[in-house]
Amino acid sequence: MAENISDYNFRFPISIRFSDIDAYGNVSNTIYLTFFEIARLNYWKDVTQWDFKKAGVILGRSEINYLKPITIDDTICCYVRTSRIGNSSFDMLYLLTRNTPDGEEICTTGKSVCISYDYDAKESVPIPENERQRMIEYDKPGLITNTH
Repeated sequence: MAENISDYNFRFPISIRFSDIDAYGNVSNTIYLTFFEIARLNYWKDVTQWDFKKAGVILGRSEINYLKPITIDDTICCYVRTSRIGNSSFDMLYLLTRNTPDGEEICTTGKSVCISYDYDAKESVPIPENERQRMIEYDKPGLITNTH
């Protein structure tokens, strides 16, 4: 997984809620996928302008690498980028960072395999061309593997 913040164009601030915290004062490991989801949805709205009336998106798989704990006192952001685009599936990478006196520190990395999906037909469908092109243009064409 890419762990270089400079490879990411999309950054979304995440608010930590009291309910996100476990008994030890850390963000519960169950919450990280929610943080990724919040940032991913905003990426789709702001960057790809995904038209969910044409095609939905489902998750095929998610991965999380916990590097450093996050606490309720941290100010965090989630970086999101597309790293691979196939015919109907695409991969998204995530970095969760916290602000420190020395700058941003990567606390968590993640990856999701997303699938363009027709809920009525209950099957995967090709990624809509406009959304595909916006991902490629936004996330540096040289950093995306295009298997279309």
